[in-house]
Amino acid sequence: MAVKFGVFVPQGWKMDLVEIRDPVEQFEAMTAVARAADAEPNWHSVWLYDHFHTVPEPTMETTFECWTSTATLARDTERVRIGQMVGCNGYRNPALYAKIASTVDVASHGRLDAGIGAGWYEHEWRAYGYGYPETRERMAMFREAVQVIHRMWTEDKPSFAGKHYTIDGPINEPKNASGTPDRKIPLWIGGGGEKVTLKLVAQYGDACNIGRDPETVRRKLEVLRGHCEAVGRDYGAIIKSAEVDVVLTDEGEDPEQATARWRAGAAFGEYAARTVIGPPSRVQAHLREMVDAGIDYFIIYMPGVAYDQEPLRRFAREVIPAFV
Repeated sequence: MAVKFGVFVPQGWKMDLVEIRDPVEQFEAMTAVARAADAEPNWHSVWLYDHFHTVPEPTMETTFECWTSTATLARDTERVRIGQMVGCNGYRNPALYAKIASTVDVASHGRLDAGIGAGWYEHEWRAYGYGYPETRERMAMFREAVQVIHRMWTEDKPSFAGKHYTIDGPINEPKNASGTPDRKIPLWIGGGGEKVTLKLVAQYGDACNIGRDPETVRRKLEVLRGHCEAVGRDYGAIIKSAEVDVVLTDEGEDPEQATARWRAGAAFGEYAARTVIGPPSRVQAHLREMVDAGIDYFIIYMPGVAYDQEPLRRFAREVIPAFV
C-alpha cells in the first residue's frame, strides 16, 4: 500500500504566524498554504491542531480555532482531505462534536478526517473554564465520548448513559456527506495510551496517530494488534499515522544555520532532537525507518510555510515520490 502524506497548515499554535501582524492576512496565509497543498497532487490532506494558546508557552499571539478553520478550509480547497490532529474532547460536548463534524463533512463534500483525543494542555483548559480533571477522569471521559460519537454517526436517535455524558435520542442528520449510513466519517484517534486509547482505536477508530521514533511505533503497534485480535478487528484496516517535523535544506547546507530562524532561542541540539533536518535524502531515510516500523501515513509540520511555500512544494516533489 502506498504511503500517504498530509501537511499541517500554519494556524498560529506553534508561533508560525508571528511575522504577519494583520489577523486577516494571517488567516489568508493559512488558507494559502492549504490551497498550495491542494494544488500538489502528492499531498493527500491538510491538518490543524485543536488548541487555543500558543506553545511552547501561552502568549498573546494568534491561534485560530480548529473547527471553524476546518470548515473554512473545506470551502477553500477542492481535493485534499481535511483533518484535526487531534480534536480535544474536553472542549466540546461529544454529541456536539459529532454534529459539527457531520456538517463539515457535507461542506467538504466528504473530505473530512475527524480527529479526537483526550487533551493535555492544562493552561488552556483552565483559562477557558473547563477545569482540568486528573488523567484517570479525562481518560474515562474520552472513552465515553468516543462511544457517543460513534453512535451519533451510525445510529438513528441513539442513546447512551454514562458517568460523564448522556444522550437521549439526538437526531443527527445528515450524518455525513453521503446522507446514508453506508459511509461513516473516518475517526482518527490520537495518542498512544496502551490501556485506553489504543483499545478505543481497535474498537472504534479508523486511524491512530502514535510515536515519533521507530522503536516507540513498533511497541505501540504491537499493543494495537493485540487489542484488534481481542475484539475481532482487522488490524490492517486501521491507518497507522505519525507526525514528523521537517526542515528541508539543500545538500551541504549547515543545519544549525538553516534552523536558526525557527528555533526561537532553543538550542540546536534540543530542536534537532524533535525535528528531521536535512536534504530530501536525509528526510526520506528517516521516513523509511518509520515505514519499516509500521507507519503508512505521515502528517508533516514545516515551519515557515506561512511566509514561503517552496518547502511544501519541494517536499511534494522531492520527498513523497519515493513512497508512492
